Amino acid sequence: MTNHVILRAVQGGVTLAVRALPGAKKKTAILGLYCEGEKARLKIAVQAPAIDGRANSALIAFLADFFGIPKSSVELMSGELSRSKVFLLRGVTLQQAQALLNSISK
Repeated sequence: MTNHVILRAVQGGVTLAVRALPGAKKKTAILGLYCEGEKARLKIAVQAPAIDGRANSALIAFLADFFGIPKSSVELMSGELSRSKVFLLRGVTLQQAQALLNSISK
């Protein structure tokens, strides 16, 4: 997975570019990559609908669980009303995040 584009190291953690697909029939899950190059994002199907912030809350819970951090360490930085979002993951190193994402693409 080309996670060097979707992940960026920042002070205190990493940012993760996501493309959300709300209202998925099955459980919330990572589907792969959306786009290529600088516009690449991690594509995540979200079971919750995009109503009253439910999809954003479900994404925060999913990312916290996936990266093994508390929900309070996941912050939606941009894209609150968009499918394209950027999350800040506090307490996660770039190497840790890359290793986790690489583990699902094998």
